[in-house]
Amino acid sequence: MIKKVITTIKKQASDRGLYFSLLMNIAQLKGMMRARWCKWVYLKNMNAQLFTMESKSRFEIFNKRAQVNIGKFVYIRRNCRFRVDFSGKLTLGEYVFINDNCNINCVEEVYIGEYTKIAPNVCINDHDHNYKHEGDQHLIKTPVRIGKNVWIGANTVILRGTTIGDNAVIAAGSIVKGHVEANTVYYNKRTSVQVEF
Repeated sequence: MIKKVITTIKKQASDRGLYFSLLMNIAQLKGMMRARWCKWVYLKNMNAQLFTMESKSRFEIFNKRAQVNIGKFVYIRRNCRFRVDFSGKLTLGEYVFINDNCNINCVEEVYIGEYTKIAPNVCINDHDHNYKHEGDQHLIKTPVRIGKNVWIGANTVILRGTTIGDNAVIAAGSIVKGHVEANTVYYNKRTSVQVEF
């Protein structure tokens, strides 16, 4: 392990320059320390391997039944928010990468498979508000499952009840609801309307 770390640092110093390589590694070390602190705060609710969480990112776990599972080498960039409530279960598989300004709201289940990459400003929800007031529940809940090695483009919204198969690509700006087949590209068709003033 130590040999691999030294080899990686040497390669980074060669590619980026020693100064920038040191800055990057210090930032990653701070992110790992922030992640360790978060794991300590949510000791009983969070099962986490070694992961990194950059500044202004946070987990909010609001129920003793809520559970967060984080695989090794997950990387969470700046200003991401993960809210887990009721008996929600959030799972981030190994090597998942989540870019800046993403939000995940989980009250039932959100599962993200290993090696999945999520671009900036993505929002994932496993519930809707029960605006029709049918029944006694104020939320309508259905799990979200995202497979392995999925790429999710910037500004995408993933709604409750969505399943995305392995190796799928979700185009930027998509609104996703339902089933996305494995090994496919998903996008919303858009039409432009020009209005004269």
